Amino acid sequence: MRGEASRRPRPDAVPLSGLASRAPLAGERRLRPTSTRATLVFARTVFPATVVASLAAASALMRAGLSPELSVGPVVALAFALIAGCERIFPYERAWLRPRGDVATDLGLAALNGAVTGALQPAVVGAGVLLARAATGVEPAAVWPDHWPIAAQLGLALLVGELFEYTAHRAMHEVPWLWRFHAPHHSAERLYWLNALRFHPVDIALVGPGKLLPVAALGADARVFALVTVFAAVHGAFQHANVELRLGPLNWVFSMAELHRWHHSPRLEEANHNYGGNLILWDVVFGTRWLPRDRRPPVEIGIESLPAFPRSLPAILLAPFRWERVVAAAASLRPA
Repeated sequence: MRGEASRRPRPDAVPLSGLASRAPLAGERRLRPTSTRATLVFARTVFPATVVASLAAASALMRAGLSPELSVGPVVALAFALIAGCERIFPYERAWLRPRGDVATDLGLAALNGAVTGALQPAVVGAGVLLARAATGVEPAAVWPDHWPIAAQLGLALLVGELFEYTAHRAMHEVPWLWRFHAPHHSAERLYWLNALRFHPVDIALVGPGKLLPVAALGADARVFALVTVFAAVHGAFQHANVELRLGPLNWVFSMAELHRWHHSPRLEEANHNYGGNLILWDVVFGTRWLPRDRRPPVEIGIESLPAFPRSLPAILLAPFRWERVVAAAASLRPA
């Protein structure tokens, strides 16, 4: 994952077995001492409580007559504000509280990607319906179990959509020309909630709304799409948040921060794991889940072989199309 994809070792050449038992290297960060009781209670409950409350609020707004599309915005905005506040009270890494000249760029990418997603999602949903009808001759609505409770429909939608997201995300790391568009996400020098929206628009266009394609093809309705969007937004913010989180057994269900911090490691053998966007299931199935218990993820993140990665919004947007310059700038900083 690190550096120019065409020159880096292939992830399938990295031995996955035995990594978790590797002894910590010299100077590697050990686990932090036991936290206070209040911190532990917070770390174990804030993510599931916020997700449940956000989904319940969106469902309540839809039952009150607000359209599914309009029900998402206020709920996600409140959840983001809560997560941003939690970072100040229960930070995972105090060093990550300090901005690195990244906030304006991340806000710009967030606004741009929100527009891209809003424009593409209806088209993706429509394409899913047309593809299903053309392939099977069966109306999608006849396939989707709309008689199930809405929570069960959401679970099925996440499960089905996650296979697409896992495959697309892993391809972003393994296919050289796709890596160019995914590298901006990994160029972040710290993890905080706004990293969940730090993507190149081409990355978002290829991966983001696509997880709804199979769900639409099966005939899910707008309520399910809205709840998937709420879940993905809240989960994504927590996944990147600088918040003390300890999910225990839930780390076998959700692709949460404890797992995802290793995905942002500068070490190739550590970073090419935990590709799940919302669920960790497909990482378990394909052997890419990894969560060491003997040490904490590195505080210094980023792309180790591309230390001069562009930082401004215009430069990040142009970077995939000027890839040779980005690689050359990084090479000039390395010792001869």
